[in-house]
Amino acid sequence: MDVPGLVPGASEGKGMGNQFLDSLNEADALIHIVDISGSTDENGNPVEKLSHDPEKDIKFLENELDQWYLRILKKGWEKFSRTVVQANLDVKKALAKQLSGLRVDEEIAQDSIKNLNLNHNPITWSNEELLRLARELRKRSKPIIIAANKIDVEGARFNFERLKNKYEMIGCSAEVELALREAAKHELIKYIPGEDYFEVVKKNENKLSLDKKNALNFIEEFLEENKTTGVQDVLNKIVFEKLRYIAVFPGGVNNLKDSQGRVIPDCFLLEEKNTALDFAYKVHKDLGDNFVKAINVRDKKPVGKDYRLRNRDVIEIVARK
Repeated sequence: MDVPGLVPGASEGKGMGNQFLDSLNEADALIHIVDISGSTDENGNPVEKLSHDPEKDIKFLENELDQWYLRILKKGWEKFSRTVVQANLDVKKALAKQLSGLRVDEEIAQDSIKNLNLNHNPITWSNEELLRLARELRKRSKPIIIAANKIDVEGARFNFERLKNKYEMIGCSAEVELALREAAKHELIKYIPGEDYFEVVKKNENKLSLDKKNALNFIEEFLEENKTTGVQDVLNKIVFEKLRYIAVFPGGVNNLKDSQGRVIPDCFLLEEKNTALDFAYKVHKDLGDNFVKAINVRDKKPVGKDYRLRNRDVIEIVARK
């Protein structure tokens, strides 16, 4: 989901405030788009390039998210902590249940408590320990990748080099990516998102104006220096490394093409722990309800409903008719 930028003080109700923050409950991960050229201030207003420190944007967002988690954590904390102690509940299970809306599960709760060396009596946890816990839970349940945008602006790379070892960030240029996609859309070039090159379509080369040729020359130089625009790299990193999703393709053993002749055109993203049956339900509920078996198209061997899927598997579902 695409959401507007936060403003400092959002956790205290400024801007969209807590209403906006609460809308992030459904997010598995966050991509924080930062103007690495320093030409946008913390309120989103344009300023002279390199005049604003982008690290301030990174820090304030992390702080707002931490305060948001802390607010939810402390809501009814006295009653919650007292109940845990009096009923002798497992603190990690109780905490996961309390914060399930933030995608905090038992594993995340346990790892966070262990990493912070907190005792198992939440009544004794100080406000500082609760803030540290909120920060740890946020990092684990809402991993962030920083898209350091406008890396193509002169001087922006200075900021990127200064911050890249402190934060998980990828330099990117949305403007260059958009220009490439628009040119490909109009069949002026051939371009696959994430690639480090593009090809001019010869038959349409005469449609390129001088300005467009100059723009493509700039983009070509940009790709030679940066390898990619960074946009697809951000998506790949958060989906495959942070969320650890795998790509699974539906296909038939004897037919991998659709009606338009495209080879395995569809792709589904699933969690690593998903099975062949999970995949059947992902494709269509009827396939899951009537599941008989699945076939691993690569080796043409049948697999059962409990088969653990692997990245780039091609699976055919066989169901009762």
